[in-house]
Amino acid sequence: MLVWSSATRLRGLAEDNLRELDVDHLDLVYLRVGARNPPGGEPIAERFAALAKLREEGLIRHLGVSNVDTAQLAEARTITLVAAVQNAFHVHATGDAALLAECSRSGTAFVPFFPLGGGLDPIDTTRLEKTAARHGATVQQVALAALLAASPVMLPIPGTGSLAHLAENVAAASIRLTPQDIASLVPTGQPSPPVAGRG
Repeated sequence: MLVWSSATRLRGLAEDNLRELDVDHLDLVYLRVGARNPPGGEPIAERFAALAKLREEGLIRHLGVSNVDTAQLAEARTITLVAAVQNAFHVHATGDAALLAECSRSGTAFVPFFPLGGGLDPIDTTRLEKTAARHGATVQQVALAALLAASPVMLPIPGTGSLAHLAENVAAASIRLTPQDIASLVPTGQPSPPVAGRG
């Protein structure tokens, strides 16, 4: 991920990554917008075009954007294909539901950061406990299952510290939450994430 920087500096950052990783190309590079600010509010075309040039040169295979709104995603798409969007999103932080819907419509991967809470948006685990017990699962598995149910383009990457933890995270994919389950997970007045179903 390349942080919000000038267009000319992005090349240097990408080249630094190539040297540090000792590779001849980067598979996926996100343009991270706005540092720790909420998504939106500034143009990204010049910086994204600089990354697109690196892609044309074969130094990057795929491009993504991070911490963007729908207008910024549309702006990036006028320059080149956007493979993935990475924004904050979890069962109790669904403010980017419209962006997720656009990614679902276009087949763009949506990679939520803090998929199990974190930062300034923690998950209220007490809201998930009954559903977890009903499914014989952990609260974290239910939180991941809710994300996976929201869209087929959802690709959460939770932190994993051991093989047992990895197995627990992967097992979340087998939990099938009903629309009623999803509705019970969110606080009153907050919109529920959609339930898209998975094949």
